[in-house]
Amino acid sequence: MEQIKINFVAVGIAVVANFILGFLWYTPLFGKVWGREMGFDMNKKPPASALAKGMIFMVIGNFFFAFVFAHNIAAWNFVPDMKNMSLTTNATMAAFFTWLGFYFPGDLGSTAWEGKSWKLFFINTVYHLLSLLLVAMILVYMPAK
Repeated sequence: MEQIKINFVAVGIAVVANFILGFLWYTPLFGKVWGREMGFDMNKKPPASALAKGMIFMVIGNFFFAFVFAHNIAAWNFVPDMKNMSLTTNATMAAFFTWLGFYFPGDLGSTAWEGKSWKLFFINTVYHLLSLLLVAMILVYMPAK
């Protein structure tokens, strides 16, 4: 049985890249719209401790996300047909099908059951897809040796 090997440098780079993407997505690009759709008071600045806690939790979450996704991608590389795929196709398929099966349904559920707006749905679900694509590209182009 083959061993799954993980490149922890790639995981670390993916964590940082995903953190930067999240910052850009939810701050300058869609931060105001996202905040309004979430019902936040846009005139009230959160305390520094809440921001620090959020950033720490985001880094921890990004680590688990990249680490588990690296396992998922590596496991699929044992399938004979997957070995003939280009790295870009492999990363794109891993990202898209993970998004379609695990993120998209949850985002739909938030809209249906939690009363979230369709605007918020699109902001979040497109972020989830882009995040998966970014991390998948890093992981497949920096495989473990």
